[in-house]
Amino acid sequence: MNNRWERSILAVPACEARKVAKAVASQADAVFLDLEDAVPPDLKEQARADAVRALRELDWGGKTRMVRINGLDTPWAYRDLVEVCEHAGAQLDCVIVPKVGRPEELCFVDILLGQIEARLGLDRRIGVHALVETASGLARVEQLAAATPRLQALSFGPGDFAASVGIPASGIGTEDDWDRAYPGHRWHYPMLRVVVAARASGLRAFDGPAAEFRDLDSFRHLCRIARSLGFDGKWCIHPAQIPVVHEVFSPTEEELAWARRVVSAYEEAQAAGRGAITVDGKMVDAASLRMAQATLARARP
Repeated sequence: MNNRWERSILAVPACEARKVAKAVASQADAVFLDLEDAVPPDLKEQARADAVRALRELDWGGKTRMVRINGLDTPWAYRDLVEVCEHAGAQLDCVIVPKVGRPEELCFVDILLGQIEARLGLDRRIGVHALVETASGLARVEQLAAATPRLQALSFGPGDFAASVGIPASGIGTEDDWDRAYPGHRWHYPMLRVVVAARASGLRAFDGPAAEFRDLDSFRHLCRIARSLGFDGKWCIHPAQIPVVHEVFSPTEEELAWARRVVSAYEEAQAAGRGAITVDGKMVDAASLRMAQATLARARP
């Protein structure tokens, strides 16, 4: 698994220099320069050069540096990989591959990146982050998650997924009358499948963006749903969403205090030769210990 621990992933069009500079200066844990949906066809080639310039010249601090290429079924994808990675591979942490439908697509990206790394003499691998946002991708999500050791994470893309399977929606990742019409959470099945597939292969999992960035209470609600299902974080389309993501996807002081009590009590019990113990009036066993350790692992330095 990637040893980074991102919560927020901020998207920004690679071709808009002012927005890129603002994103890189934000509090996001990760920023991706978008070459795909946010860039019109006539600016695709220029956007690659813009991405290279931003990776090489801007001060990214400790942020994870990412680029989303165009889909592998488009005429731009392979040049996105070659031109960006050959000119800024040393400054790039991860490539996001959109609309992945088959594991062979990730194997292709893996092989091409390996050739570029060998040519450049890079001493580290560029990671891959796969977007699950089509019917074919969800149907094969377990295979995608196990496709290559280079893969670091899966993200669920609600907008394109809705279009792929014919789900009516009034916006990307936002709640509407159709959500109220359905007796449950409409995205529960695909979201949980993405999380389970990711965890089974030792990957991280992220929920996709929500188009409404002015209503932060609604955005917080969407973040809480994603965290309740086990996601590590969520995509942002505006810097205003970042603090909400960090709030929801970071353990509270109460959660950390509980986790520390559990770990301490369990270690004492093990030393005394006891298995199950009680903390705060509740039984604590090995499963509780793993839950506590997972909570502590989420704590930021």
